[in-house]
Amino acid sequence: MKKITPRQLSLRNGQDKPEIWVAYKGKVYDVTDSRLWRNGRHYEHWAGQDLTAELNDAPHTDQVFERMPCIGDLSED
Repeated sequence: MKKITPRQLSLRNGQDKPEIWVAYKGKVYDVTDSRLWRNGRHYEHWAGQDLTAELNDAPHTDQVFERMPCIGDLSED
């Protein structure tokens, strides 16, 4: 699977590039086509970052990521 750096992820925030990505548990997901992520924001959550710690506050489970294409692994650097 493709390695994606935190910098590459941060540029897919819905503002800097047309793609909208988020990371969760080391995987990067493309949420560009989700109507819930328009402009890189989903409620108080912002795209282009790792949302692992934030999911505890969400009203849904991590099963929502099953509907999104996984495009790579988040690298350490």
